[in-house]
Amino acid sequence: MNQANMDVHLLLLFLVIIPFTPKLTIAPNPTCQSSCGSLQIKYPFGSGSGCGSPRFQPYVTCTPSGDQLLLATHTGSYPITSIDYKTSSLTISPQEMSTCSSMHHSSNLGLDWSSPFQLGPSTFILISCTSPTSSLTLKSTPICDPSSVHLCDSLYTCPAVVSLGLPLFPPTNTCCVYAPANFNGKGELELDELKCDGYSSVVSLGDYPTDPSHWEYGVALKYVNDMLDNSVIDSKCNSCEMSDGICGYAPPSNSFVCVCKNGYNTTVDCYNNKLYGQIEEQFWSTASSPTGKIWFGFLAGLIFCLVT
Repeated sequence: MNQANMDVHLLLLFLVIIPFTPKLTIAPNPTCQSSCGSLQIKYPFGSGSGCGSPRFQPYVTCTPSGDQLLLATHTGSYPITSIDYKTSSLTISPQEMSTCSSMHHSSNLGLDWSSPFQLGPSTFILISCTSPTSSLTLKSTPICDPSSVHLCDSLYTCPAVVSLGLPLFPPTNTCCVYAPANFNGKGELELDELKCDGYSSVVSLGDYPTDPSHWEYGVALKYVNDMLDNSVIDSKCNSCEMSDGICGYAPPSNSFVCVCKNGYNTTVDCYNNKLYGQIEEQFWSTASSPTGKIWFGFLAGLIFCLVT
């Protein structure tokens, strides 16, 4: 087969298959990442705009340096330290949260009511409160769990308590295990309202329940996928991720796209993308050749005659 015939066949092939191929566009944000720092990023989360689910993108993003995944709320941005996709949970580590090694005055911690996040099963310990904490109430209801006062005993053995203006081994009537924890009407743990200077949050006591230097600190959160997110995961996102793509969306309609590493978005997955991209590349290469220009002009004229 000579070059002219090859060019014609390629042009005809492209014109025939294009109506049946997945829609492809140049990715508006080809920098969607599958990881951020040490964390794997999977749907519904994304590293930036156009990545993951549009419901989650305003709240979870990767820093420009690519080393830290953050949760943003109306009270601040908090590093995400772990994600469990099977249980739809994550852990954040607010910088102003106290631990055994570092205690400080804390600002309010909050979640946006409109966000898909809610408090998980971590244990909040309010510290350096106005004594006695047994009188701490919200809406006339006591909030401190007297059966967990041993956690206050343990945490107050940490030398870092002096940074809050407390003496070493302070009395535990300035400490409160807030269980079950709940945020106020503004979606916040409002420390001024509770008359406490700081808080700690414990995800796990581990193998050393009386040694706070070995506790796992952080705020556990649950996230909720809506019906649309679950449908996207089941019908499209799994196949996209299996093809080494990243699930995302295309504004303004926020329709699903699979972001592929070759710089294209596709409505299906990256396996289809690669084949179509190779055909498209060959098509434009052929169309730009002298013979291709002649035949392309001929085909364009033929199509014009048929539709007029």
